[in-house]
Amino acid sequence: MNMRIDEQALIIPDWQPPAGVRALMTTRAGGVSQGPYASLNLGMATGDDPLAVQENLGRLRQTLSAYGQSVASAWMFQVHGTHTLDLDDETTRQQLKAGRVLQADASFCTTPGMACVVRAADCMPVLLAVPGGVAAAHAGWRGLAGGVIDVALQKLLQTTKQKPDQVVAWLGPCIGPDAFEVGDDVRDAFIQRHSDNATAFRPGVASGKWYANLPLLGRLALERAGVNQVYTDGRCTVTQENLFFSYRRDQSRLGGSGRMAACIWLDA
Repeated sequence: MNMRIDEQALIIPDWQPPAGVRALMTTRAGGVSQGPYASLNLGMATGDDPLAVQENLGRLRQTLSAYGQSVASAWMFQVHGTHTLDLDDETTRQQLKAGRVLQADASFCTTPGMACVVRAADCMPVLLAVPGGVAAAHAGWRGLAGGVIDVALQKLLQTTKQKPDQVVAWLGPCIGPDAFEVGDDVRDAFIQRHSDNATAFRPGVASGKWYANLPLLGRLALERAGVNQVYTDGRCTVTQENLFFSYRRDQSRLGGSGRMAACIWLDA
């Protein structure tokens, strides 16, 4: 089957990346999954029918290849950490080619035609681009507090020999600041890392509860590193049910939630 995903079901980042950089993010539309996973679920470990997920992944491969070349996708087993894959490394590439899903929460690449990919369903996908290189990071609160953006950015800059002022970043749809209520422990984890992170939290309804702004936390991390070209999508995965999967909204209510994918690559 493996039909292409309709372009109307995709998000193309509204940003100004360097020449030769391509990027897109899927929504929940355009696939074959049913129930809480309807319809373009790209997460294998979600409880969805594996055959449906494989069909959805095939549709994404067809879509990526329609951009003028066969684009290989580097899928990761994400654990809310900071480990970053070097997709230029030959051993890593052979493992991926053999079908291994490597544990990591970010990747970077300077090889044309190899897409850095992150899955998300409330966590924030972060895409980074410089002349000659790209990176993607899976930034939920644990990854952000641990420094996943910092690690991915550092690896990308070291490899490409570029400076932070050459970086263009895109912060994708995620759980919004009016939907992401957290406890003191989460707020403390960020403030202990950088005191100015306090600006990304506002008091919740109950004592000891706070509303966290993931896009602002991501922007602060990038700006501290010297990145000033930051574009934010701003849409909330929780409130826009027609467009996005949301783990927080659907897992307990419906018994499951699918995953979207954000992809970035260099033209071959």
